Amino acid sequence: MSTGTASSGGLPARGADTPTRSIRHRLLRALLLWALLWSTALAMAVWLAVREEVDELLDDGLKSAAEELIGPILRSTAASEPSAAVPPAPALVTAAPNGKAFVPRFVWQLVAHADGARLLRHSPGAPLQPLRDTPAPGFASVPGWRVYGLALGAEAQLLYVAQSRTERGEALAEVGLAVLLAGVPMGLLGLLWLGARVRQELAPLQALSQRLAAHDPLQAGATLGDAAEEELQPVHQAIDALAARLARRVAQERSFTAHAAHALRTPLAGIDAQLAVALREAPPELQPRLQRVRAAAGRLQRVVAGLLALFRSGVEVQRVAIDLPHLAARLPVEGLVVQAQAGAAIAADADLLSAALLNLLDNALRHGATTVTLSTPAPQLLRVQDDGQGLPQAQRLSLQQALDAEDYAGRTGLGLMLADLVARAHGGRLRLPEVGSGFAAELQLGPA
Repeated sequence: MSTGTASSGGLPARGADTPTRSIRHRLLRALLLWALLWSTALAMAVWLAVREEVDELLDDGLKSAAEELIGPILRSTAASEPSAAVPPAPALVTAAPNGKAFVPRFVWQLVAHADGARLLRHSPGAPLQPLRDTPAPGFASVPGWRVYGLALGAEAQLLYVAQSRTERGEALAEVGLAVLLAGVPMGLLGLLWLGARVRQELAPLQALSQRLAAHDPLQAGATLGDAAEEELQPVHQAIDALAARLARRVAQERSFTAHAAHALRTPLAGIDAQLAVALREAPPELQPRLQRVRAAAGRLQRVVAGLLALFRSGVEVQRVAIDLPHLAARLPVEGLVVQAQAGAAIAADADLLSAALLNLLDNALRHGATTVTLSTPAPQLLRVQDDGQGLPQAQRLSLQQALDAEDYAGRTGLGLMLADLVARAHGGRLRLPEVGSGFAAELQLGPA
């Protein structure tokens, strides 16, 4: 079954805001990437600053502990053997629960450096070897410990107070976790604020896409008006200029159509009348040829009517109540019996619907049909079914796909294209339902 073609005007509402969504997504990705990089750099800077401050505080604690221990250790040294272990101040040693061995976090050593490094005294859990082999007052780092040395003056003795690296690591981890827990909510709030700002800034583009979806440049005085944002004003002006050029072009085409309708219909009607007279007066042997000429002229009239209706498909339809049996009587196609459901009626533009039906009837005739039935299975649904050859399932589905996509060029002929355009002008669609025999087309003409 052949069919027909032309693209309908207007913007595709379904994809009208696709560019806006794409811009929004790209902008959000860029901002999120920037925020991630900035947050990472800021977090590293904060971590380095926090680590420096924590190390400084812990070192101050070591120094203070060493200064506080000098007195007790010196007094203990005077009353004890040098090799005996002297219990440290309670605050410097942590005992494990259930009476287990000490888990030292802070330790101290009293070391003499007069003739090498000799351990004089130490706290429980402290290493049994001197923390420093050479006299080293002040801060130093040794494997597993952070050490502060304080000189006592006697026999080059130094008091070393040390804190385990494990303890310092735990302190840094606790501070880091606290900073993280404080920063994550702020980061989430910042992302939410950033997303809200992006949506707010892109709202004018979304509004523009919605206005474009509803914009009809062919209406008199149609304009997008002033833009909500100054940056979009050139876009509005460019669209209005494009719409003005389009309106002028369409006006010229409609003017040509009006003149062509009169210039073509009148001669074709005259030709048909003269052929009718010639058929009555011609000898019998010439009548078959004249009949074929008249049939061709009739088909040319239907094609012209369809083409003229094609130019009208963008014009506002003039709906009237149409009685299908009466309409069928006004659509004579020689060689084809057109039947209509008794009492069936539909609200449509009479000229557009007649042009669409004439081309569908012509299609049916050329594909072997002898009878066409017009019916209304549902309100505002006109079914045109013939008893012709029909179409294979795959070809019918391919035609339906072309009609749904309005991809007429090379895939449909004039008949189906024109019928689909007429149905769309009425706010509906053309469907090709599956039938047991022949071929059927359904024009859904939208609400009356």
